[in-house]
Amino acid sequence: MIMSSKLPSDKNNPKKPIPEPFRELVKSMNDFFTEKPVRGFLQSIDDFFKTPFPVTAGFPVETVETGKEYIISAELPGIKREQIQLNITGNYITISVENNELETVENDQSQVYRRKFVRQHSSRTISLPHAINEKMVKASYRDGLLQIRIPQEKGKIIEIEE
Repeated sequence: MIMSSKLPSDKNNPKKPIPEPFRELVKSMNDFFTEKPVRGFLQSIDDFFKTPFPVTAGFPVETVETGKEYIISAELPGIKREQIQLNITGNYITISVENNELETVENDQSQVYRRKFVRQHSSRTISLPHAINEKMVKASYRDGLLQIRIPQEKGKIIEIEE
């Protein structure tokens, strides 16, 4: 008795390919990954890794050491001075920006009233090699550029005995 691994083709449709083992399994897996809910989910994962953080999640910060002081610059275009908060803890300085907006849409003709509260919060923390004396810190904000000047602290020199 001779056994063939190929199944006979359909006599009514001579163009129909002869099924191979696992062909249906592969087709069902392919269909699973190309159907809309899964494809949409996979696309959203791809989009996430293209841009892992929203644009508003951070802002550019640059730290320059001049020898006498540290100058921290943060680009904050379109932000008002009262939306910026500086917090110093030990040798860390945190720049926080918070934007709260209340959007109200009123249409008397269709009697649709909508209120939307939008809260955006971004922060960056910068570490310095020494504790920060908050009394010596100077900050200015002009034309969307925040500059923080922190004097460098000189450590005490200890003589080594023989």
